[in-house]
Amino acid sequence: MKKSLIAVSLLAAISSNAFAADDTTDKYWIGGFTEIYKPDEDKFFDFTSFDAGLGFGAEVGVRESEHWGGRLEVAKVSLESDANLLEDTATRFGIDAMYFLEDDLMYIFGGLKHIDMVQSGSMANVGLGKHWDLSDKVKLVTEVAAYHDFGQAYNDISAKLGLAYTFGATAPKAPGDADQDGVNDNLDQCPNTAIGARVDSSGCNVDLDGDGVLNGVDMCPNTPAGTRVDSTGCNWDKDMDGVANDIDKCPDTPKGTVVGAKGCSLEIDSDQDGVLDNVDECADTPLTDKVNATGCSIFEEVEVRETLKVTFANNSSVIENPKDPKFQEFADFLNRFPDTHTAIEGHASAPGRADYNMSLSLKRARAVRQLLIDNYGIDASRLSAEGFGETKLLDTSNTAEAHKVNRRIEAVVTASKKEKVLR
Repeated sequence: MKKSLIAVSLLAAISSNAFAADDTTDKYWIGGFTEIYKPDEDKFFDFTSFDAGLGFGAEVGVRESEHWGGRLEVAKVSLESDANLLEDTATRFGIDAMYFLEDDLMYIFGGLKHIDMVQSGSMANVGLGKHWDLSDKVKLVTEVAAYHDFGQAYNDISAKLGLAYTFGATAPKAPGDADQDGVNDNLDQCPNTAIGARVDSSGCNVDLDGDGVLNGVDMCPNTPAGTRVDSTGCNWDKDMDGVANDIDKCPDTPKGTVVGAKGCSLEIDSDQDGVLDNVDECADTPLTDKVNATGCSIFEEVEVRETLKVTFANNSSVIENPKDPKFQEFADFLNRFPDTHTAIEGHASAPGRADYNMSLSLKRARAVRQLLIDNYGIDASRLSAEGFGETKLLDTSNTAEAHKVNRRIEAVVTASKKEKVLR
């Protein structure tokens, strides 16, 4: 009963927050401890098993970094079997690697042990512990551990309570982050950033002047609070004429000058194209036009095209509706661009002999060419006709609908024209 109470007390000590952790860590420590050690109930003998026993021991450890350390340990444990049939004093020794969690909340350890008792053996162990600060140099040690016997697959447990004395050089600590901005203190150029503030790689607020433009692109990083800014972080209207910088063609207009929509003085640029009246050769340029140095609209060449498509009845080159509006539209396009030439292509469907279809397709092309000449006044020298028979089928499915699609005329004309370039 007394041993059980001690074990419960040790477990409670490990989960307690009765002691505060220090911010400094000495590199070395030596210590002594007492423990309760409970062997596996199936260990050693079939007719009896050992109860939990009290033990004592010593350890020496080293803290190599903020998180990693190691130690050597030796212990003596007195064990007694059920009904006092057997008793033994076991000697245990070994080595542990230790990993200390953040802020020394506690540590995790694992290692190898050898134990000499009724039967000797080697064991692997893992555990959880904590060094509680009683003073700058003295620590209260609490641990629980589990052991696995390599030879017999038995599992032992222990709980430890001890004292340790620390000494030597301070173990190196990882850089901290006092303002919790994600940038370590040794790199943080703004160590007191408000919690939750977005920062750059130097730990400083990404928008120091609070204008909504990140420091990396802010060309005016000290804009007064409340100032309306443009995409560069500078005053959106540098010359204060009421026209934003990004569309202001005269960004340095004197204060008080009456300006137009483009930010230029109405007295010197009447059409607001950014070219002064005394050199403006096109004084009424629309505001939408991009202009050259003389104030005239800039033009560029663009390609335009018109397509004529005509279908025919089976085995026929007769145009069924010569007054179809599409003929007039095509003729109008040719008249707008008198320097163009058009090739009219005739096509036939698949049924029938290839040579017959070739001849029929040429007749269809010539019929459309003659219609454009006779009815719509297009000069004959601008039109040519060519037959392709069944060599360029649009639909090869050999159905009535496919044949209808393939009996056709195609004519495409392409021209260039000048269009204004807009601002």
